Amino acid sequence: MRHLLLGLCLLLALAPAQADEKIWNLLRGGGQVLLIRHASTDPGVGDPDGFKLGECSTQRNLSAAGRQEARRLGELLRQQKVPIGAVVSSPWCRCVDTAQLAFSRVDKRWSALSNLFGRSGNAQGQIEALRPRIGAFGGKDNLVLVTHGSTAMALTGISPQQAEVIVLTPRGGERFELAGRVSIAPR
Repeated sequence: MRHLLLGLCLLLALAPAQADEKIWNLLRGGGQVLLIRHASTDPGVGDPDGFKLGECSTQRNLSAAGRQEARRLGELLRQQKVPIGAVVSSPWCRCVDTAQLAFSRVDKRWSALSNLFGRSGNAQGQIEALRPRIGAFGGKDNLVLVTHGSTAMALTGISPQQAEVIVLTPRGGERFELAGRVSIAPR
């Protein structure tokens, strides 16, 4: 009985590593969409009254810990040899900064990735713009989309941690499926 329990514990301990390796292999092969929630921010929810997208000083921005998280996420993806193609970000500074710190670039700012917190009336239009971009993606590298928790939730039904990656596999048209998740912090 003791050997059986030891074997079961070993099997359970190995299962997450095998699942992680499956995701890493999938990402190394390219063709996936990495939907990333921005890294940790200064305390608060939403943005201060009167914030302006073009002025980072008026927004809730990355904290020192968040800047470190973004760098660690980029380093993890580089260590795992994940090929990165286009890096597209929400126009909010915390998303742009996350992308810049993780990937050293932002190729495009896209309003479809904008924050939906307190703006739920925008959800349908943003989701209608995101679905075909994700579903029809067919690049050799992986597409990176840096967004907000509220937008990820509206699109996938998942509320990711800050700096967490939701890996989506395109299936054509507006269809995609959840392939897995990558986090720099334990869940």
